[in-house]
Amino acid sequence: MAAITGNSSNIDPRSGFCKANSTFYSKRKPIPLPSNESLDVTTFISSRAHYGKIAFIDAATGRHLTFSDVWRAVDAVSTSLFTDFGIRKGHVILLLSPNSIYFPIVCLAVMSLGAIITTTNPLNTAREIAKQISDSKPVLAFTIPELIPKLADSNLPIVLLSSDLVPVGSTSNKLRIVTSIEEMMKKESSQAGSRVRERVYQDDTATLLYSSGTTGASKGVVSSHRNLIAMVQTVSNRFKLDEGNQTFICTVPMFHIYGLVAFATGLIASGSTVVILSKFEMGEMLTAIQKFSATYLPLVPPILVALVNNAETIRKKYDLRSLHSVLSGGAPLSKEVIEGFSEKYPGVTILQGYGLTESTGIGASTDSAEESRRYGTAGLLSPSMEAKIVDPESGEALSFNRTGELWLKGPSIMKGYFFNEEATASTLDSDGWLRTGDLCYIDEDGFIFVVDRLKELIKYKGYQVPPAELEALLLTHPEISDAAVIPFPDKDVGQFPMAYVVRKSGSTLSESGVMDFIAKQVAPYKRIRRVAFISSIPKNPSGKILRKDLIKLAVSKM
Repeated sequence: MAAITGNSSNIDPRSGFCKANSTFYSKRKPIPLPSNESLDVTTFISSRAHYGKIAFIDAATGRHLTFSDVWRAVDAVSTSLFTDFGIRKGHVILLLSPNSIYFPIVCLAVMSLGAIITTTNPLNTAREIAKQISDSKPVLAFTIPELIPKLADSNLPIVLLSSDLVPVGSTSNKLRIVTSIEEMMKKESSQAGSRVRERVYQDDTATLLYSSGTTGASKGVVSSHRNLIAMVQTVSNRFKLDEGNQTFICTVPMFHIYGLVAFATGLIASGSTVVILSKFEMGEMLTAIQKFSATYLPLVPPILVALVNNAETIRKKYDLRSLHSVLSGGAPLSKEVIEGFSEKYPGVTILQGYGLTESTGIGASTDSAEESRRYGTAGLLSPSMEAKIVDPESGEALSFNRTGELWLKGPSIMKGYFFNEEATASTLDSDGWLRTGDLCYIDEDGFIFVVDRLKELIKYKGYQVPPAELEALLLTHPEISDAAVIPFPDKDVGQFPMAYVVRKSGSTLSESGVMDFIAKQVAPYKRIRRVAFISSIPKNPSGKILRKDLIKLAVSKM
C-alpha cells in the first residue's frame, strides 16, 4: 500500500478508498520525485546513472546513437539554438516530423533551454497545422523535406531533419530554410553560452501538445518539467528498468504524449534502447523485434488482434523469443483477445495502460499478467495518483462499484490549457483535480473500469477526432442545412466518424459527395466514412445535439 497523505486508518487497504474524503489512493509505491526546484527534464534524464550503451536505433537503416552520441548532439543543438538562433526560455519550437532518430535530440535540446516543444501530426493538413501555429506562435520549426509544403505559408525559419540541405526557395519563395540538424550537431558546445542560460524550474512549461481535451476544438495542453519528470519516474518504475537494460520497439508516434515522454525521452533515463520505426508496418515491426532482440512492444488493440489472428504465419517467419511484454493502450482489451494472445504467445505478458494528454499519458495501468487477467480493466491507479468517481448530475463523490466521471490528481496532471482560461476552468478544479470526461467505476480491489465517454471524442485507431470540428466543416457546404457527427463502432479501427446530414430542399447531394467534401480538408484519420441523410437533427431544448439518440439509431441499423 502506498504511503498516503491524511489519516490512513480511514483507507480501505483493498480498494484504496478513503471514506473521510471520498478519494481513492494508489496502491502502488509512490514515485520518488526530486526536491530541487531548479531542474529541467533533460538534465534530470541525463543525470540518471545506468549501464546502457546504445540509446536509439533507426530500424530501417540500422544507424544507432550511443548515450554519449545523444548527449553530445543535445548539447550541440541546444548551443546552436541559443547562440545562432537566439532561442530563449519560453520560446515555442514546432516539431513536424514522423518518428526519427533526430526527434529525441530536438526535444531534449529545446527543453534543456527552458524553451517549449510543440508537436503536430504529420498527417494533419496545412490548414490544421496553420491553426496550431497561429495558436502556439512558434519562432522556429523542425521538419523533414517531404513535409515542407505543409509549412509553406507559415513564414517560419525551418531546420531540416536530414543530412542534406534543400536549397532555399526550392519549394516556395516564402520558405526560410536556415540549416539542417546535422549542421547543428557539429556545433562545438560553448561553455560560456551554457553559463548565461536562464535557470529552468520544474514548474516551467516543457511541452505544448494539442488535444481535443474533454470537449470540442483542439487545445494546447501545457505540461511542466515536473509533469514530465513524474512520467519518466513512473515509466522507469513500472517496467523495473533499473534492474537491467531493455530494448523497446517504438511503434508509438513521438508527436503523441506517450511517444514523446516515454519513447523519445524518458526510457533512456534508465539506459534502455529504443528501436525507432518511422511509420508502422507489421512486417518491419516483426523484423525489428527479431533483429534487435526487443523485449517490449507497445501496441494499439487492432495490431494486437492482428498478431493473434496471424499467429501461425508470424511464428513460422519470425523469431520473437526475446519478447517478454506487449504494452497496449487506447482501449481496454476483451477477455477473448487477452486469452487468445496468451495462448498463441505463451511467454509474453500483456500490460495495459490508461492516460490522457492532460495527465502526461499516465493514470492507470496493469503491470503484471495477473492484473491484466482482471478482464476489461484499465488497471490500478498509477503511483502517487489519486482518483475520485463523481456523479455528473449531483457532483457527489462516490464509493467503489458506483459509476461516475473519473477525476484524477497527481504530479503528472497538466498545468492547464494554453491561453484558454475557460477550457482550463471547466477541466481542472481549484484543488488540481482533472475531470477526465470518462465515465468509470473502481471495483472493490481498486481496479478502474471505463464504461463510456462523457466527452464526445471519436477514437479512430487511437487518434482523437472531435465531432464538433467535422460538424463545423459540414455546415460550410452550400447544400447542407444541418449535420451531426457520431462515433460508429468498428472492430478494426475502434470507431470512425459517421455523419447524419440534413440536405437543403432541392439538393441531390450524395453520401460520397459529403465524404469527398470533408476528405479534402482534414487528415485521413478524421475522414467521414459513413453518411446517412435525415430530416432533422435531434437536439435538447438548449440546442445540444442528442448524439446518444443518433448512436442508437446508427447501431440499430447495423
